[in-house]
Order: sequence, then structure tokens, then C-alpha cells
Amino acid sequence: MNHLPLAKRAGGLFNGAVVQQQTLNGPASYSGIGLHSGNRVTMTFLPAPPSTGIRFRRVDLEGKPEIEARVENVVENNRSTTLAKGNTRIHTVEHVLATFAGYGIDNAIVELDANEPPIADGSAREYCKMVQSAGIVPQDERQESYTVTAPIELEMGETIMTLFPDEAFKISCTSADKQGRFTQFYSLELLPTTWERDLAHARTFCFYEEIEFLFKSGLIKGGGLENAVVIRDDAVLTTEPLRYPDEFVRHKMLDIVGDLSLLGRPLRGHVIAVKPSHAANCEMVRRILAQVRKPLVAAQAFAPPPAAPKPAPILEGAADETKAQDGAMDINGVMRLLPHRYPFLLVDRVAKIDGNHIIGIKNVTMNEPYFQGHFPGHPVMPGVLQLEAMAQVAGIVMLKNAENAGKIAYFMSAEDVKWRKPVHPGDVLVIDVELTKMRGKIGKAKGVCKVGGEVVSEAAVTFMLVES
Repeated sequence: MNHLPLAKRAGGLFNGAVVQQQTLNGPASYSGIGLHSGNRVTMTFLPAPPSTGIRFRRVDLEGKPEIEARVENVVENNRSTTLAKGNTRIHTVEHVLATFAGYGIDNAIVELDANEPPIADGSAREYCKMVQSAGIVPQDERQESYTVTAPIELEMGETIMTLFPDEAFKISCTSADKQGRFTQFYSLELLPTTWERDLAHARTFCFYEEIEFLFKSGLIKGGGLENAVVIRDDAVLTTEPLRYPDEFVRHKMLDIVGDLSLLGRPLRGHVIAVKPSHAANCEMVRRILAQVRKPLVAAQAFAPPPAAPKPAPILEGAADETKAQDGAMDINGVMRLLPHRYPFLLVDRVAKIDGNHIIGIKNVTMNEPYFQGHFPGHPVMPGVLQLEAMAQVAGIVMLKNAENAGKIAYFMSAEDVKWRKPVHPGDVLVIDVELTKMRGKIGKAKGVCKVGGEVVSEAAVTFMLVES
């Protein structure tokens, strides 16, 4: 493979011009101390085969265990992002990951002889030098990016984040403390050139009044003015002038780039963030993954209207709530509101609609396609499909309103999910859902699934209405 100049991929990663995966052309090392651990550490960047992704390797531990840079391995977000697998941990990975994402490096091994990368000067500048020293080469396999298909909204503590569809990767960010000090805004399209010029040199920072708490929490053991900017009242304490007039918000954006790379593939979308945090960044990745995994709805063009089914039998002992009441809706009514079709339509009829309260019915038969593999000889309805059924029933509540006609309810997230009992063929699943909050196009609901009057699963779901 031939060496690819760093600037050559600028624009290609996010506009579709480059479709090949990339790795480093050789090794590069740097030694220093970890910001939070205070441990001396040597870090080495190494090339990796196609489709390896980014992996951290602890060479100081027996067997040299590795941790994939995926959100599934995130275990802590207190002032940094920590990955773990088994008993192996790597702290403060976000600056390293941001560097790889900024340059469009898909595959690399990061070797460490301690539990945290060296913080260097608090920015990603030294990591950029490592990549420049190693060089970048294209690989034979195609790069698989993900383009956001519908808006994703997130509120967590003081953080508000929205991710909109876009053909490029863009970030618009507002940073401020609780008192509104040093409120800053910056926006850019991430390319290798803008990464290196506009974000990579921005240093980490903290407020003076936080230092004592951070020390008592066992953090910033390696911190000092040589690797962080400290804000005290309206003064900025630093060993050198600020590198950007809005350095603080740019560093927040650097962290966003690193944390969102835990998706495991390049992202195309526009992130708008107010007071971002590592915890919120990683939660956004989880919501992106939920969108990635959401099955596509098959087109129904030219398909004849479905025949009206016979009324589903009600099993002896089933709750009275299965009986048709005010607002009842047969399968034809359900299909007029929901775009889902076989095998992903999980509501057979609606027994009741009373304001924001709805009861849906799903007759679980042995003909369900998932029973072929879940599980042969002991068929059980997957819990995630019970969760999807709750979301579909919640969507009906919103879509029945005239102002929402023709829209689609996208399932965004689920909280407080509990699966209590298995659901088997022959069961009548009663899906009891109440809409608890509606603000603009975002709705929240609480759902409970019952069989024979007993709760089998429950969850709080969030969904978004979008134009079809």
C-alpha cells in the first residue's frame, strides 16, 4: 500500500469521495503522564488490518488484553470516558479517539503500558504529531459510514443535544458554566484539515472551584497548568496565551468527536449541542445505534389492501381490557396509522383509546417468524419485540390526531425496561400505554404488557414524529 498524504483525505471521509478504509503506515510512540491517574505511560500507535476498528491494548498486563473502542465498552463518564472489558480498564480515551476520527483513520492499535493515555498538553496536538510521523495508508476494504436518517434529540442534566441528517459531519456547540461565564459558540464541518487547524490544539480546562472536589474524587492526579487551563472567576490561568479565542468550546467539540467515534464507523449528520458532557455524548451514540438497528419498513406500493381478518379469539382468563371499548380499532384502522407491515407490525387491534390512554392487542401465534430461532423447542417472544409493540401502540395515540396525519412515529429510546415473564405462542399480549408528555414532535409514554392480567414487561419509551 502507498502512503496517503494527510491532507489528501480532507473532505473525502465525509462527502463520499473516499470509500476505502485507512490505517497508519507505521508505528509512532509518545511518553508522558495520565491526567487523572498520574501514572507514567508510553503510548504507541500501530497499524491494524481492515475492519479491526480502534483497539486499546494493555501491554503491561498478562496476555496483553485488548478493548474495542465501542460504546458497549464504556463503563464511566466522570470527567472523561473510560472503557473496560473484564478487569481491564483504559481511562480518558476521548482525545486519542478524536485524533483518529479527525484524520479519518478507521483501523489502529493503541498500545499502553499503563491504564491511561498520556495527557501531553491537554489537547490532541501531540497525538496529531504521532499520526503525522506514522503516515496514513488506504486499505482494500470499503469504509462503511452511517448517515443519520431522522433527527435524534437528547436531554440529560444540563445538556441538550440534537442530531440532524446531513451528508457531512458537522458540529455546532455552545459551552458555558452554571454562572454563564465564558459562554462560547463555534460551528464547523469536520475534515482532516479543519480537525488539525481548528480543534486539535484546544486544551482541556476546569474551573478553580472544582479542583478540590476533583482531587478528593481521585481525579486529576497528573493535572497542572502545563496540561490544562484553569478558570478562576473571570481570569484564565495558563502557561501560555489561549490558542483560540474560544478555546473552551472547541475542546468540548474535540471531546464530542472522540466520544461519537465510539459508534464504530464514521458518522454523517449535524450535531447541535448545548453544554455537552461525556455521558450525554455516549448516550447519543447509543441512540444512533438504535436508529441504525431499526428495521427498514418495506414499501407497499401497488400492494392490494389487506383483507379484513376474523376477530381474534380471546383466551379464557384474559383480562377484560381485551374487550372492545370506546375508540376500538381493527387491523385496517391500525394499518392506516402505522407504516409497519408483516413481519414487523406488532399490533393486531386497539381495544380502547381514552384520551392519552390506549390498550392494544397482539395475538401471539406459532406462525410468528421469530419462533423459528427463538428458541427451537421452547418458543419465547423476544423482549425487544414487546418493547417495539409498546412503541407502536404509543405511536397510534399520537398519529390518530388529525394534525399528525401522514407522519411517522420513530422509536428513539427506552428507559426503566423490565422483562418479568416469558411470552409464549397462544398468549394474548395486552399492551397498555399512556402518553405522559408531548413537547413539539417528541413524545414520552409509559407502557405495560400483560398476559392473563399479569405483567410480563414494562418500559418508558420516547419517540419522535417526522414527516413521512
